[in-house]
Amino acid sequence: MDCAPPPAASFSPAEVQRRLAAGACWVRRGARLYDLTDFVRHHPGGEQLLRARAGQDISADLDGPPHRHSVNARRWLEQYYVGELQEDPQGSLENGAVASVETQKTDPEIEQRFKEDLVDWQKPLLWQVGHLGEKYDEWVHQPVTRPIRLFHSDLIESLSKTVWYSVPIIWVPLMLYLSWSYYRTLAQGNVRLFTSFTTEYSVTVPESMFLGLFMIGLFLWSLIEYLIHRFLFHMKPPSNSCYLIMLHFIMHGQHHKSPFDGSRLVFPPVPASLVIAFFYALLHLILPEAVGGTVFAGGLLGYVLYDMTHYYLHFGSPHKGSFLYSMKAYHVKHHFAHQKSGFGISTKLWDYFFHTLIPEEPHPKTQ
Repeated sequence: MDCAPPPAASFSPAEVQRRLAAGACWVRRGARLYDLTDFVRHHPGGEQLLRARAGQDISADLDGPPHRHSVNARRWLEQYYVGELQEDPQGSLENGAVASVETQKTDPEIEQRFKEDLVDWQKPLLWQVGHLGEKYDEWVHQPVTRPIRLFHSDLIESLSKTVWYSVPIIWVPLMLYLSWSYYRTLAQGNVRLFTSFTTEYSVTVPESMFLGLFMIGLFLWSLIEYLIHRFLFHMKPPSNSCYLIMLHFIMHGQHHKSPFDGSRLVFPPVPASLVIAFFYALLHLILPEAVGGTVFAGGLLGYVLYDMTHYYLHFGSPHKGSFLYSMKAYHVKHHFAHQKSGFGISTKLWDYFFHTLIPEEPHPKTQ
């Protein structure tokens, strides 16, 4: 016979107020209490928005305006549930917080799915997710706030994750070296385009073209970023192929399952080296070395900016109204509600161009 679940913890209004006074950010839905202290700086609306609602009932906020929170956002909230608020004999909480403590139940479907999981989180996940079959796509797009382990081997596991600052430490010096080296080559004045087709009409590439070629590489990276994210990272693997499911989970599924696992937000150096080497070899094959190398250096800077932007969109707290503030909200919508659109990370340009922009959510005006 299954054991009954332990009773929920119970907190008096005075206990809640003591925690708020100590700097915690607790909110509630009816009588259900949630500790969002560890989540406030991840919130797309900004830390101050949640801090301003500490101790209050957020039921109306979940329904909007400015927008109605998705099913995934509500499921995410349940991970921070800590217990129930006791009835206040005075009829109100201290310091003017909202007083109603009518019990508000979670959506039964959300509650059931939250309690059930298809994997054992105490074991490496990669082989497990490969056998989820047709359940994988729905499961991987139900985000959780917990770290992920992929492999049994500690060595292989260490190669699958990295700290954010490894990206600029490793790739910025290489970008600077290549930029300086190929600028000097262009300055010699003997680099020519189209020599493989004709010598009579070949074109000399002067050093003054360096900046333009570099910016072309930067621009091309923004397109590559979009295409990789849309068509590779968001491919839907066949449900009957455990190996393609595992490949998808390694490449990007893990990030959608645990979007705030800080060790898996930027591309680890070893696999990144293979991809970067591929693009370098491709450009070297189709363009003169100094031209392709300059374009490559610009693209490499684009990659670094992309990874740093991506990390900041998850862990940074941009100022309200800024470009990064809007991109953070945009990217969070991609994770929680619009996985089939909003593929731009550092820019929305290609989402506009290819019509994959996340639609603005209409909401009836409040009276």
